[in-house]
Amino acid sequence: MYVKQLWRYPVKSLRGEMLTQAEFTAGGLGGDRVIHVRRRNQVLTARTRHGLLGLAGTTDQEGRVLINGRPWDDPRSADLVRFVAGADADLACHAGPERFDVLPLLVATDGGIDALGRDGRRLRPNIVIGAVPGLAERDWPGRALRIGETLLGVDSLRGRCVVTTIDPDTGRQDLEVLRRIIREFDGTMALNCWVAHGGRIRQGDPVELVDASLEAPDAGGWIRGVPYLVP
Repeated sequence: MYVKQLWRYPVKSLRGEMLTQAEFTAGGLGGDRVIHVRRRNQVLTARTRHGLLGLAGTTDQEGRVLINGRPWDDPRSADLVRFVAGADADLACHAGPERFDVLPLLVATDGGIDALGRDGRRLRPNIVIGAVPGLAERDWPGRALRIGETLLGVDSLRGRCVVTTIDPDTGRQDLEVLRRIIREFDGTMALNCWVAHGGRIRQGDPVELVDASLEAPDAGGWIRGVPYLVP
């Protein structure tokens, strides 16, 4: 197995950027989901504001987060966000662990994506592992993935939501995608993971599935059903 793709989402619920390498720490992938769309301190996501997926979140060479090529704190970026998320939406920066839906990392496999038969971007993974046979990933919870010096704990299968129904290119919705995930995959696809030992991961790095006794950190702000607040 090997690292087929690396993805970062600098702005939560916006399209992400593909990387060739990235640094992983206990906080997850550096620069992931550090900017958020909010309304009166409540975070807004593509679950209810599907149009956010039509905007691109990227990072420039100086590490600044951009929205459609402009700095996230540029008034024109706020205008773009308000157009799709509502006139009372604004943007904020917050790097606390509760910014993640469940755990800091989502890992998908090419075998799982092939079984779904849809664009893997619908799953919004941080890492896509290649050369995985079929649905082998479903037996991985409780084990770990070693990638060079980095060790990732595998906690559980990710319960999927309506975001999977949005085409990442056209923005069109197809509810059958989620119905099929529920019907054929018990509502789950890809893996909730965390960083047990940090390090740099590069596209093409070999991946080893190992047994390890690891304890997952506290889950993120959405798993308990309560949206977190952004200072």
